[in-house]
Amino acid sequence: MRTSHRTTDAGGTTAGRRTATRPGAYGWPQERIPVTVHAQDPISREGVLSQLRRHPELELREAQDSPREDTPRGTVALLVVDTLDAAGLDRLRRAVRAEGARAVLVVRALRESALLDVMDCGVGAIVWRHEATGDRLARAVRAAARGGGDLPPDLLDRLIDRVGALHRSAPGRAGVPATGLTPRETDVLRLVADGLDTAEIAAALSCSERTVKNVVHGLTTRLRLRNRAHAVAWALREGHI
Repeated sequence: MRTSHRTTDAGGTTAGRRTATRPGAYGWPQERIPVTVHAQDPISREGVLSQLRRHPELELREAQDSPREDTPRGTVALLVVDTLDAAGLDRLRRAVRAEGARAVLVVRALRESALLDVMDCGVGAIVWRHEATGDRLARAVRAAARGGGDLPPDLLDRLIDRVGALHRSAPGRAGVPATGLTPRETDVLRLVADGLDTAEIAAALSCSERTVKNVVHGLTTRLRLRNRAHAVAWALREGHI
């Protein structure tokens, strides 16, 4: 049984909103994922919107510059830029504050020095502009909505190298024991850093997927981390993995 609702998307058109009684083929939740698109120019914004409209699990909403009480919980802010300079990073922070702590960054190039700043802003997924097809963007939005991470493999390698270099160069950091995390939390974060998803981590550790989710939720809540990518960046920077 399906229940129809009416909603207005970011393009100003009104369409029937359907809430499924069970998860869809990609595992998205029963409610559609609210998404706002922020771009430097209207052409880029309309291009992204036209791609995302093909995915019925996404509910496109008007972007806003300041927090509002009626912002749906779990809204994902998608920011499209060429390069992330100081102005772009400021726009990213404003978008995250307005929409919540879940964000997707679509960027043409990203300096290594900006990687940790991006993670600290609450970005859970990054997509290179030349790979930004509709399916790729929708996958990144779903990952961010779940509180997970979706980074290009080459960027994940750079992130690990960057944090490792910072850790090695910090005074008094040599031989820091892995304290502050439980052994299970450390094991889970190492596998997250290797790019494994929840099911793969559960299989590797011979536990349930619920256990993995509880571990991630527990450490991100305790340490006030935004998502899995932020947790990995924090653990690497602190020398825990």
